[in-house]
Amino acid sequence: MRIRTVDAFADRPYTGNPAAVVLFDSGPFPEDGRLQTLAAEMNLAETAYAHPLPDDPEADWALRWFTPVAEVDMCGHATVATAHLLAEDGHAKPGETVRFRTRSGVLGATARACGDIALDFPTSTPAPVGIPEGVAAALGAEVTAAYDTAPLDYLLVDVADEATVRALRPDLAAVAALDWPAVIVTAPAAGARTADGGAYDFVSRMFAPRHGIPEDPVTGSAHTALAPLWSARLGSDSLTGLQASARSGYVRTELRGERTLLTGTAFTVLDAELRTEL
Repeated sequence: MRIRTVDAFADRPYTGNPAAVVLFDSGPFPEDGRLQTLAAEMNLAETAYAHPLPDDPEADWALRWFTPVAEVDMCGHATVATAHLLAEDGHAKPGETVRFRTRSGVLGATARACGDIALDFPTSTPAPVGIPEGVAAALGAEVTAAYDTAPLDYLLVDVADEATVRALRPDLAAVAALDWPAVIVTAPAAGARTADGGAYDFVSRMFAPRHGIPEDPVTGSAHTALAPLWSARLGSDSLTGLQASARSGYVRTELRGERTLLTGTAFTVLDAELRTEL
């Protein structure tokens, strides 16, 4: 069985967020425990599994995502990786939207002729909440505002500036003890955008130790909440976010009401064969 790894939301190989992807020739999926075992073996933020749905009028492929310890409801970078491979293998033509049936409903991904992958995800509008007790201590930085991102179920917090985001060295055990399974930290970009649209508008980092991900390199789903937050503040529906992890990566966002487009580039870096049956 073939398994590949793809760097998603990356501007070159070995940046962005790596995902492992297995494309099955047909369904159904193997037993859940086997899917989880391989995800643990890969030990990446996400391992994605997909198979075609020839008899589904609303979707083309079934898609599931697993961290090393659990299945999750939504994952942006592994969806980019899967759509990238479908285009690479000739299952999708440039400009054609692939519809994935997932635990978060039917999600669309379009591989553009330029090589970009655009995801059509539901917007997660942040709702202000009181700053939870212990979050500042867990992050090691002053928190200026906090938001609930249901249905994502992430906590989103503001800090003073980009330098604070980059300097974070959180207590991951304390982060895992919070009431949210993941914490997004954000701030405005330190510099202004250039006239040709270069640079980025906001920065973020994402910590999810409870999901087996101490720090996620680039989190597409988080940007469904970051996009409405920063679009309201900056007065533009089209923005670029930099997730300032050690690998780092860019997510271009376009707010469309209840939907958000997330766009990035992907690179296949490993093509391997499983020597044991899944």
